[in-house]
Amino acid sequence: MKANSTEDIQVSLTQKHNQSPFTLARKRFFKNKLALAGIVVLVIFILAALFAPILTEHDPTKGDLMLIEKPPSADHILGTDGSGRDNFARLIYGARISLTVGFSAMLFTLIIGVVTGAVAGYYGGKVDNMIMRAADLVLALPFLVLALTIIAILEKVTVGIFVTVIAITAWPTLTRIVRGTFLSLREQEFILGARAIGANDLRIIFKHFIPNAIGPIIVNATLLMATMIIVESGLSFIGMGIPQPTPTWGNMISEAQNIRILRDHPEAWIPPGLAILLTVLAINFIGDGLRDAFDPKSNRR
Repeated sequence: MKANSTEDIQVSLTQKHNQSPFTLARKRFFKNKLALAGIVVLVIFILAALFAPILTEHDPTKGDLMLIEKPPSADHILGTDGSGRDNFARLIYGARISLTVGFSAMLFTLIIGVVTGAVAGYYGGKVDNMIMRAADLVLALPFLVLALTIIAILEKVTVGIFVTVIAITAWPTLTRIVRGTFLSLREQEFILGARAIGANDLRIIFKHFIPNAIGPIIVNATLLMATMIIVESGLSFIGMGIPQPTPTWGNMISEAQNIRILRDHPEAWIPPGLAILLTVLAINFIGDGLRDAFDPKSNRR
């Protein structure tokens, strides 16, 4: 029995050793219950945003002066706002804008950060110095102050412009992470071996560097999306984000700043507040799960 047990352990270790890092990471990720719960919550919000026209027949931007600040009813399950617009329609259509802004800003920032960080970490020298001084220059100014300044200068803010402004002010942090990862890999033996056999720079970067740096990149991209949703909500709350009447969760909370609305119409601000809270928590749980999956040493479960 003891010999068989030892053989089973050896077979198990051999099978585990033969599995790819992504296979092992996937298995570790799916053991994280909070990360799976985060995926479920995020999928629910995404489906609600995609099927918004099916879930409600009301136009989220069309007001009715006869329906201003009406309490919840069968036709308006979350009541109406100060312009007579249906709060439920604005909530689920707002998910489209908030999630789109969060994902797009994250993706744009990811592209800038990965490209600049990869170039700086791979080539080093003057190129690295130039990119990092540019990053230091952007980091010298507070992120929100810089974003607010750019938005204030612009006459009209659209979703595309807003995403661009957020991305061009948020890239340095990700650049530093990618650069540090590339610097740690640059002198590894498999990189030196690839150079010795004559592999060109693009092949080395995409074949060796990116796959080994993909873990930190994915984790930071996930957490970055949560940050972008909070930034959009915060800027929209103070009137510097996506302009009205475009529905966003931040705009809905901004409309409820009046003390009377806060007291008498909690249905106007609690749902969008909960939507922001649950979405950000879900994304953070997913990010934590990915971090533990790609870095087993950080796993304390």
